[in-house]
Amino acid sequence: MSDNPSKLKIALVVAFYMVAALIMVFVNKAVLNSSPNLPLLMLLLQFIIAVVCLHLSATFSSKIEIPRQLLSIEKFKQLAPILIVNVVGLTFNTLCLRGVDASFFQIARGLVLPLTIAVQAIDAKAAPSISVLAAAATVTVGFFLGIAPAPASAAAATSSGSGAIALVWGALSSLMTAVHAVLIKRSLPYVDNSAIQLAYWTNATAALMLLPFVFFNGEVASVWVGLGYGQFTDPIAAGVSHPGAVITPPIWDWQTFVFGCLVTGVVGFLLCVAGLLSIKITSPVTHMFSSACRSVLQTLLGVWIFHDILNVNRVASITVILWGSMYYTWVKAQDAASSQAHRQYPKDDVEQGLLMQPRVSNDDADSSVTMFEAPDDDEPKHENR
Repeated sequence: MSDNPSKLKIALVVAFYMVAALIMVFVNKAVLNSSPNLPLLMLLLQFIIAVVCLHLSATFSSKIEIPRQLLSIEKFKQLAPILIVNVVGLTFNTLCLRGVDASFFQIARGLVLPLTIAVQAIDAKAAPSISVLAAAATVTVGFFLGIAPAPASAAAATSSGSGAIALVWGALSSLMTAVHAVLIKRSLPYVDNSAIQLAYWTNATAALMLLPFVFFNGEVASVWVGLGYGQFTDPIAAGVSHPGAVITPPIWDWQTFVFGCLVTGVVGFLLCVAGLLSIKITSPVTHMFSSACRSVLQTLLGVWIFHDILNVNRVASITVILWGSMYYTWVKAQDAASSQAHRQYPKDDVEQGLLMQPRVSNDDADSSVTMFEAPDDDEPKHENR
C-alpha cells in the first residue's frame, strides 16, 4: 500500500465502510422486526460467524494469528471486565435497535461521545479541554432534542419505537461503549498486545456467555414453536374464565432470520476490515464527514425502507449531534497536528494498524463483531481511521 493513497482508493474505502455500516443497521433491524423475540439468538449466531471468519482469515493470511491454546483461568480473570462489558453492551445495543426506528437509533445512542469523554477523563484523571467539553455539550443537547416530546401538531409523527425502555437500553449501551474504550487499553497487555487475539477471545467468550441466556430467555422454545413443533400455553391469555388457553403463534419467517444473521455476521466482520483500511488511508476528518453522510443516508433509508416518520425534533437532534461530533473530531485533529501526535507504522502491519488509535464513535454500535484500536496515553482521543 502506497504512502500516498490515490483519491480513488480513499473514495473506495470510504464507500466500502459506509455501505457495510448501513447494511449492518438495516439488515439487523429487518431481522429484529421479523423475529423480535430472538435478539440474543441473533447476537449468538453473529458471534459464532465472527469466530469462523477469523479462523478462515488465519487460514488464508499469515498476518492473522489467532490463539492456538484455550483461554486459561488466570487469563480469563484478567480479561473478564472487557469480556463482560462487551457482551452486555452489545446486548443493550441490540435491544435498543429492536425498540426504536432505524432513523431514531443514532439518536437513542447519541450519548456515546459525551460518555466516552467523561469515562476516559475519569480514568486519565485529567479534565478535558474547553473545546472538547463544548463538543460534548453540543452532542448532549442534540440527544435531548431528539427525546423531547414532539409538538402537539406532530404527535402523530412520534413513533412508539422511541419509548422510554428503548432509550434506557440506548443509554446503557452508550455507557458500555465508553467503558469498553478504556478497558481495551488495560486488556491488551494480557494478550501480548495483539488486537486480533483480543478480538478472537471477546467474540468466542461472548458466544459462550450468551448461550445459557438464549435458553433462559425462552428463545430456543420460541424457535421450536415458530417452526410448528409446539404451542404456547398462556393461563391468562383468554381471560380468567379460560385458564390454560392454547395460543397458535404466527408463522415464523425463519428465512429472513437465518439469512439476515448470515449477512450481518459476515458483513460485520468486513466492517472491521473496512475500519482497518480506513485507519490506514483516511484522516479523522474524512472519516467523520463520511459518518455524517452515512447518518443522513441512514435517516433517509429508514423513512424509505421502514416508513419511519420524521418530525422536527428528530431532524434537529440528528443535525446537532452531527455538528457536535464533527467539531469534536476537528478539535482532536488540530490537537494531534499541533503536537505531532501522528505516529508512523508499517503500512502492511495489521496489528499496528489496529492498535494505532482509539475508537470513539457511534459506528461501534453497527457491528457485533469486535475488533479493537487501543487508546493512547493522551486520552480522550478522536477516532483516526
